[in-house]
Amino acid sequence: MFRRPWAWRQAETAADYAAVVVPLEEAHQHSHSYRSRPRPNPEEPLDDEALTGDEDMDKDADDEDTTMLVMSNAAAEYSIEGLRREVRRGKRGENWTPYELKSRLLNKAIQDIGMGTYNWQLFVLCGFGWFADNLWMQGVSLTLPSLSAEFGISEKSVRYTTSALFVGLCLGSIFWGIGSDILGRRIAFNLTLLITSVFGTASAWASSWGGVCLISLLTLLSVWWPVGQLCSSLFAWFFIANWPADKGWRHFVTAIGVITFVMFLVRFFLFHMFESPKFLLSRGRQAEAVAVVQGIALKNNRKTWLTEEILDAVVEDQTPPIRRKLSTKNIIRNKLAAFSSERIRPLFNNRKLGLTTSLMWFCWATIGMGYPLFNAFLPQYLSHGGTGGGSESSADSLQSQISAETYRNFAITSIVGVPGSLLAAYAVDMKSPFLGRRGTLAISTLLSAVFLFLFVQLGTSPSSQLAFSCVEAFSQNIMYGVLYAFTPEIFPAPVRGAGTGVASFLNRATGLLAPLIAATVPGDGTTAPVYLSAALILAAFVAMCMIPIETRGRQRL
Repeated sequence: MFRRPWAWRQAETAADYAAVVVPLEEAHQHSHSYRSRPRPNPEEPLDDEALTGDEDMDKDADDEDTTMLVMSNAAAEYSIEGLRREVRRGKRGENWTPYELKSRLLNKAIQDIGMGTYNWQLFVLCGFGWFADNLWMQGVSLTLPSLSAEFGISEKSVRYTTSALFVGLCLGSIFWGIGSDILGRRIAFNLTLLITSVFGTASAWASSWGGVCLISLLTLLSVWWPVGQLCSSLFAWFFIANWPADKGWRHFVTAIGVITFVMFLVRFFLFHMFESPKFLLSRGRQAEAVAVVQGIALKNNRKTWLTEEILDAVVEDQTPPIRRKLSTKNIIRNKLAAFSSERIRPLFNNRKLGLTTSLMWFCWATIGMGYPLFNAFLPQYLSHGGTGGGSESSADSLQSQISAETYRNFAITSIVGVPGSLLAAYAVDMKSPFLGRRGTLAISTLLSAVFLFLFVQLGTSPSSQLAFSCVEAFSQNIMYGVLYAFTPEIFPAPVRGAGTGVASFLNRATGLLAPLIAATVPGDGTTAPVYLSAALILAAFVAMCMIPIETRGRQRL
């Protein structure tokens, strides 16, 4: 059902969701632990060793006593005093701020609501962002041969186009990271897709190569990952391979711009997305934050115990209420504080954690450079069919490299890569000593490095290049999928933001250097970047083998 276009301006109120609120005395019956409790299976048949009547009665009595004890403990947890104790756990020797206490209480209420319709809708909406990210990342790569042919730019120099893309990605991560704390998550969430679609489509009408680079930079201010690559490659196969060099890439960019704009329309008009309750809390809008949690419960067809009165009663026994919103200056200061020495130093409190932090940052940095050195220019590598190329190729030669076979092979590579992400989600929780988080990550990274070397050494024909690039795409999607899941788990909660933030920064910074290296490396530019990519990812594999922490089956707080 479509919502009103102006609905995003309206504040959430508790009166809209009064039907989902239950008394605190009944809260334990709607908790996450209550729904997760083991339940006997009444249809389970009795075997030859089934209990006799007396034994069965004794067992029933024991089970009933145990159940009553569990329910009693749960009921005690869902009292004002029980919630006070709950939200103050885990921070020894330090005082909790009112915002931290109320944030933890919001977390508990949301956990009790559990996964439901709204969460799956949000999963799809967030998937649009990942989809658009790789749609445009690969989209720029797929246009490089056409840009060379139309504007007469050498094959190596045109790689600077990708540099503009990475500059936009770096600036966008800074701007939207801080901007979402000032403007709100919902506005930033929707605007990024709108800006991407507008400037991305505008690049299709650029009259010069410099114009394309400038608009690509603006496009990536915003940014399902492999699905985005697949969609981009299919559109490129259709448009670029079947139109002249000066028209095909423009039709292609326009098409993916329209797709991105449609995703923005779906996000903005079709789904009612709540603002982040923690953002509302930080801005002094506590009543709206509580109403959002209640709204999520309604969308998920669940009940919630959270009210503004309970929030105040749990937190304000020792601390004053928080009604004053954080200023923009304080928001920026808090963001920058995440990278201060006081936040970084705890990551090296002991030898094991310090070693893990250093190795994980090294992995993000090396993969950040190694991944785009191959993937950002794969259409160029495939266009040579394993015969090598030259940086000073003529326009006619460049035009001849824009073939249907090149874009067909890239599309096949993208299709094969999609199951990699699905396999990663399965393998990380397997109990095999060779898998889990660390094992799956190391194996997939090693495969990536090996097949990069094979791509250069044995990829002497279009068919051999296709085979090696398919395995490469499959293993790299596993690698990145596990890396994103594993990294936050290894850092302690108080400094998790700092640890993952530095890792992300190193990944983007080294990624920015990759196109510069690919454009200036000696030789024809078709082998040296791939060799360097293989060496960097192999170094990441060695570092992964040295990480002393495995998080499979553990709950990180």
